[in-house]
Amino acid sequence: MSKVDLSVNIGSLKLRNPILLASGTVGYGSEISEFIDLKKIGAIVTKSISLKPRKGNKPQRILETSSGMLNAIGLTNVGIEKFISEKIPYLIKQDVPIICNIAASTIEEYVECVKILNEEEGIHAFEINISCPNVKEGGLQFGNNEKMVCKITEKIRAVTKKPIIIKLSPNVSNISDFAQVAKKEGADAVSAINTIIGTAFNIKNKKPKLKNITGGLSGPAIKPIALAKVFEIHQKVKIPIIGIGGIMNWQDAVEFLIAGSSAVQLGTVNFIDPTASLKILNGLMDYCKENKIDNISSLTGSYQLD
Repeated sequence: MSKVDLSVNIGSLKLRNPILLASGTVGYGSEISEFIDLKKIGAIVTKSISLKPRKGNKPQRILETSSGMLNAIGLTNVGIEKFISEKIPYLIKQDVPIICNIAASTIEEYVECVKILNEEEGIHAFEINISCPNVKEGGLQFGNNEKMVCKITEKIRAVTKKPIIIKLSPNVSNISDFAQVAKKEGADAVSAINTIIGTAFNIKNKKPKLKNITGGLSGPAIKPIALAKVFEIHQKVKIPIIGIGGIMNWQDAVEFLIAGSSAVQLGTVNFIDPTASLKILNGLMDYCKENKIDNISSLTGSYQLD
């Protein structure tokens, strides 16, 4: 058969393949580029950027769990000025699409970040991390409130024509309701899922292992949950989905595509094997050839329910 077409569309953004590197797992690109050629992947999602630099939480802020990891990094980042002056120029040279992940404590901060970065030609799309605490509402996550998701999406859509991806929290009853709200207000896609809230205790001193007490659980342990959330969104909302959650090999990636994802993000696996993205990409290519699939987009939502 002829060469497999691995390209996928996320709104107006065309990617060479569906393999993306997840926010917070590969820094700003220079770290992972020692191990892989970034030109070969679909896109890199940057570490979360906020208006001002953030130190994040005190250690211990990351630990291994059964089939996964807990992290409470606290959105540590260099701030928007240094990101523009030091990080974007490096990524542009790598010839890889840049999806900028935005974190904020207020709606105004989300909008201001996007407004500033919208002027940067090197930024191809925005992923909006709505799992941040809303300081004006007592620290409740934006992503747990449909009205807040609605307002954030609407306000950001007003200041950019670049693709907007809303990164949905799994810590809600009906994730498809939030995807529907995001679509209604102009989001081009959603990414699902963000980490699941978890904790761990030291049985000797009875103290939490994480200084922050709770953190985000990621890795293979959350894959079945993530697949179910992706499937729910695909069943109820017509919007491109970027699947995230415990993808460790090409078989996992294929599952996410079948469940309804247009593309996938790799996170925890990057810590275990920084070359995993290229191995998964090659596995996808071989799978398509063996199954006579000439366009990988045809896999999206190809589940059979009878």
